[in-house]
Amino acid sequence: MNLANFVKGKRKAVKLTQPELAEKAGVGLRFVRELEQGKESLRLDKVNQVLQLFGYEVGAVLKKPTT
Repeated sequence: MNLANFVKGKRKAVKLTQPELAEKAGVGLRFVRELEQGKESLRLDKVNQVLQLFGYEVGAVLKKPTT
């Protein structure tokens, strides 16, 4: 699951609209829309503001080597 689908799924699970999520997270509606559309270049601090509402944050994860 990618970040866009994750955020959209969490938002829908708690029955928030995009404008409501933007307001609660303290980010702009355009940012929420771009996040849910999978824009590749987003400010990490703002992504974490949104994820914090659901008890998550973006962080470094050790990637398994491909063989």
